[in-house]
Amino acid sequence: MYNSYSEITPTIERLAALSAGNNHIRPDMYAQHKVFRGLRDMNGDGVITGLTEISRIKAKEHTPDGQELPCEGELYYRGYNVRDLVRGFLRDDRYGFEETIYLLLFSQLPNRGELEEFRTQLADYRTLPPSFVRDMIMKAPGRDMMNILSRSVLALYAYDDNPDDISIPNVLRQCLQLISVMPMLAVYGYQSHRHYHQGESLFIHNPRPELSAAENLLYMLRQDGAYSHSEAKILDLALVLHAEHGGGNNSTFTTHVVTSSGTDTYSAIAAALGSLKGPRHGGANIKVVKMFDDLKENCNPADEGSVRDYLVRLLNKEAFDNAGLIYGMGHAVYSLSDPRSDILRDCAKELAVEKGCEEEYSLYETVARLAPEIIAEKRKIYKGVAANVDFYSGLIYRMLELPCELFTPLFAVARIAGWSAHRLEEIQNAGKIIRPAYVSVKGTQDYVSLDERT
Repeated sequence: MYNSYSEITPTIERLAALSAGNNHIRPDMYAQHKVFRGLRDMNGDGVITGLTEISRIKAKEHTPDGQELPCEGELYYRGYNVRDLVRGFLRDDRYGFEETIYLLLFSQLPNRGELEEFRTQLADYRTLPPSFVRDMIMKAPGRDMMNILSRSVLALYAYDDNPDDISIPNVLRQCLQLISVMPMLAVYGYQSHRHYHQGESLFIHNPRPELSAAENLLYMLRQDGAYSHSEAKILDLALVLHAEHGGGNNSTFTTHVVTSSGTDTYSAIAAALGSLKGPRHGGANIKVVKMFDDLKENCNPADEGSVRDYLVRLLNKEAFDNAGLIYGMGHAVYSLSDPRSDILRDCAKELAVEKGCEEEYSLYETVARLAPEIIAEKRKIYKGVAANVDFYSGLIYRMLELPCELFTPLFAVARIAGWSAHRLEEIQNAGKIIRPAYVSVKGTQDYVSLDERT
């Protein structure tokens, strides 16, 4: 018997070496067999696998002579430029996440009466089954917030009287309920972790029906429940900007793939959460914040030359995690700019003044200016590099005094709006299971009887 549940025994070590040693797939074989690795072609463009009306990314423009040239990035929700949506929310000084959910789900902007009715519906759904927090969250505290979220979502299946019905009204009901309770699951999971694994005092605030999702997040998270209007407004904009992104991202594609099998809503959303948990997808803003912490420890942040040297060391795999990356810089699609980053940069500047963090913001601006130049000097790149959404979101969350453990769950709180829209779209329009083809590159083997194997 092994001594620990998580122990890696000598047998496992040997079998792992056997598994690794028997992998003979070389990088050049992808080109040889004309396989688009990661569903990306040699230029980094995504392979088209479906149609969607939900959102669109624009990063290139066509010239009159048919050339494709990079342009300033744009993001559209149901045909509406997200910059215009945000300007509308800021002009009216109101919270926009609930309106964004409505737009993504129903493909139109609500009038004032429709929006109020929708907010009331979300508030009514913002409740968990009796004893759920005690039995499913407090009695089984976890160390990873995303796993707690996934487990909680799957557990809600057992409380649904009609969990497997994939008719549109029932799936919409399930999606709205999950959208409504996701902030509660995230915050309560963190409070449980904080109490049982960090020894801090435990407090649970019930959400207030008159508050927006962003307001409730801050209210439930803080012991005194206090927050400023500007704090809630900036968090609300972060939720708006993370709610959806083009349909081709990993977690949204996961939602399409799993939904196409005919499974239930809870399984589909849990699968998307598992995808988002991956550091290559949802955890990048944590890496950005930790990279800046390391920068401040290992160079003089007030000296631009010292900052430049540190960034060079990052690319040379001589600093931070030795991965050779400047986190928060570059995007799979955008090249000149990420519109979400542009908006969050302005939010970060405003919040930095309120919080007295102007020096920190100035350091981020310095890195955002220097990093593209250094990357262009050191790397062979096929398109431009600019700050992405993760670059400023981590800074904003830190200035809002949100714990790092909640950075990725906050992404999920927002992106479940997009996942829900894509699940509904897949159910209505696909009708076929998604099952891509793989090329087998293993030759035929002759069978050897057990007694003759060495």
